[in-house]
Amino acid sequence: MNSPEQPLPMFDEVLLCTPQTTAEQVGLFLRRCLLPCSEGERIYTMLYADELSYEVSCRAEYLFQHLQHYNSTYRLVILCNCEREHSYLPSVFSQYKVPMIPQRQLAEVQRYLQHHYRVTQPSHSAASVFKDNMSVGIVSSKRAGVGK
Repeated sequence: MNSPEQPLPMFDEVLLCTPQTTAEQVGLFLRRCLLPCSEGERIYTMLYADELSYEVSCRAEYLFQHLQHYNSTYRLVILCNCEREHSYLPSVFSQYKVPMIPQRQLAEVQRYLQHHYRVTQPSHSAASVFKDNMSVGIVSSKRAGVGK
């Protein structure tokens, strides 16, 4: 958010981890992050790395240790749930841990995201469904099972 005109991360720069995430998926992601390429200074982010299975986490650590020697300028951010910080992968990287407290107000974050997710020319786009021609939206309900 310090550079409002900077584009949001691309799909290949973010890995959303679940218990079903495979070692192959993590391996491809780490190779994109750690092997030198001419794509500029990208920031790669693993979200919910604490959700990875023990086996996948072990293989990820091994691959990371092996590949980090090829690129000393990699930029990798690993985000985890603080309640699961003692799972395998967060423990491995605990020496680099930085507690994060949101520094921006909710309204400021919303304006930033609206800037990036607004469709400028909404011709027959799904964006016409959401408020203000946004390309993404959140539909929620306080009651379960109401068809949303």
